[in-house]
Amino acid sequence: MKKIITLTLAIIISFNTAVRADEGMWLLPLLQKIGFPEMQKLGIRLTAKQIYDINNSSLKDAIVIFGGGCTGELVSAEGLILTNHHCGYGSIQKHSSVEHDYLKDGFWAMSRSDELPTPDLAVYFLESFEDVTDSINLAVAGIDSETERQTAIRKKITEMTAKYQGLKGMRATVSSFYAGNVFYLIVYKIYSDVRMVGAPPSSIGKYGGDTDNWVWPRHTGDFSMFRVYADRDGNPAEYSPDNVPYKPKQHLKISLKGVQKNDFTMIMGFPGRTQRYMTSWEIDERINTSNANRIHIRGIRLDLMKEDMEADRKVRIQYSSKHAGISNYWKNSIGMNKALKRLKIYDKRQQEESNFTAWVNANENRKEKYGEALKLIENAVTNRTEYQKLTLYYNEAILGSEIIENAFTVNSYLDAIKQVEDGEQKAQMLDELKEQVESFFKDYNKPTDVKITKALFKDFIENVNAEYYPECFAQIDSLYNGDINKFTDNIFATSMFCNKEKLDAYLENPDDETLETDLASQIYLSVMKKSRVLRPVTQPISEQYNKGRRLYESGLLEMNAGKKAMYPDANSTMRLTYGTVQDYYPADAVHYDYITTIDGVMQKEDPENLFEFEVPQRLKDLYKAKDYGRYAMKNGNLPVAFLSTNDITGGNSGSPVLNAKGELIGLAFDGNWEAMSGDICFEPELQRCINVDIRYVLFIIDKYAGAKHLVDEMTIVK
Repeated sequence: MKKIITLTLAIIISFNTAVRADEGMWLLPLLQKIGFPEMQKLGIRLTAKQIYDINNSSLKDAIVIFGGGCTGELVSAEGLILTNHHCGYGSIQKHSSVEHDYLKDGFWAMSRSDELPTPDLAVYFLESFEDVTDSINLAVAGIDSETERQTAIRKKITEMTAKYQGLKGMRATVSSFYAGNVFYLIVYKIYSDVRMVGAPPSSIGKYGGDTDNWVWPRHTGDFSMFRVYADRDGNPAEYSPDNVPYKPKQHLKISLKGVQKNDFTMIMGFPGRTQRYMTSWEIDERINTSNANRIHIRGIRLDLMKEDMEADRKVRIQYSSKHAGISNYWKNSIGMNKALKRLKIYDKRQQEESNFTAWVNANENRKEKYGEALKLIENAVTNRTEYQKLTLYYNEAILGSEIIENAFTVNSYLDAIKQVEDGEQKAQMLDELKEQVESFFKDYNKPTDVKITKALFKDFIENVNAEYYPECFAQIDSLYNGDINKFTDNIFATSMFCNKEKLDAYLENPDDETLETDLASQIYLSVMKKSRVLRPVTQPISEQYNKGRRLYESGLLEMNAGKKAMYPDANSTMRLTYGTVQDYYPADAVHYDYITTIDGVMQKEDPENLFEFEVPQRLKDLYKAKDYGRYAMKNGNLPVAFLSTNDITGGNSGSPVLNAKGELIGLAFDGNWEAMSGDICFEPELQRCINVDIRYVLFIIDKYAGAKHLVDEMTIVK
């Protein structure tokens, strides 16, 4: 890997090190320059190269992207992975049925042959991380037009990643940082034979459900286990019974020492998205447009979905993963709005913008470079508000209907197939589509979809301007006398997208006419048509916004050099955050301790709400006998979860929480309710990361499940 150079170093090394130790999602290639001195003050016992060394084995080799949006860690020399229960939830649900309800009962592979192959699940290992900012800047030199700039960047990225195209198990991407001011070429090795090894029942892994989500104190055993398999040479391979457990370059040791207040903690993972440099106009838009409408629409879906889940066990299994996915960001949006308002983030950002403007205006060169930045952002955000709401309603209300979502999937696949000339590839893509359809109907309940679709379409019509309706919505008045329910009933009575037999038959010999006359397909296609019509209107707004953001963050970097640390926003690339184990005071006269125990699990049990607060009898028996083995604390009690000040966001779910020696002490799985503004503004007194204690994880595997053989293959230290 080439030496990290120029702009990125210039940005980072000028910062003083007085920044709070718990704020920041730091890039690992720059760890020695920016974060490590503070980590040493807090007690880190490793060198920077032991944490991250692109040329030699280091801790980073034990950390993976798990699936599409979580983190996992290797905990044995045999490819065993730990992640969160909610990260593995979709896979657990896919393997579940009424006969084998792994969501309710849990699953434990008592031998390698019992481990369940999990299609569509893969893990990504970071191979290289190279600063390519100079190359990108050279490609856009002298270009003023934002459109031409983006075209030149895309062309350069294509050139940079071309050599990785077609390499088995390899994927290369170029990610931008600081709103397009810094670029890295990142290469991953992908292993797609991943098998489910263990998962506690949801009464442990999802204990507390929606009620406790984002809330402390927490008593959730949020973990699941998988294993990576490779060919006999250790290379990525599709599933085969001949594959063998992957031998990682490094796996994490596990500490049973536990945690105390002020203990050093660090987390390595793949945080998804933050917007720490969001302006006041964007804050207002987030609160009143994006979050407000998302809360409203998802609330409708969740209420109707839950009714059917509580009434029918099969529907509960089918919709558990969907409900959890919808609910997570719904509750996050509620908490974020409350926190942004309570902490007066809008006012704080206005003050930051005033400071920036004063700094710019104090120098003619700065006025020329950055003078238009904030105005570009303001104009763009103001002009896009209506379209932001419309896009959200298209995605959440129209595509929130499963029958329309299925029409979207099939149309998209068939469009892609038309672009392919190779007959064999066409056949392969069609087979993939058939698998998608099979998966869709496995977890589909038509009566539930009918109820939700009627409610969502009604809400769409009531809250969206008529000029943006899908064209076929005109039938509601012309053919159904304004009766949305009759219109919706006709969709479900005639469309093949809610009828597996019809859709299977169609896919044996697909044709355009059948697709275009299907009413569900018509709705999807007319939404796409509306989007294309609006693109010439929205594209200039997006270009204006992107330019404003790039100039603003470039100006902030220059203004704060030597004064204030400016880590780049999270963008699903590997980061490290460090902090300590801490309690907190969420409100006047209210104190939350930093650790919870199994006592709290028993105290929360609620026979009237077994959907969220059921305690398995086996766990009660172990509790009554105080049979915790070596996983108990010194006082004899069993820990469940603990708090740390680490700076995390979505994507960090499942990330390892490590002690000063780099040993695993827990798994990050949530943030706290009082700091739901954390993706936008870090509040050090309130921001906490909620982690399941590794001792509780091992206790459940060993004492509860009787799967001690899994613990035995881990490297345990005291």
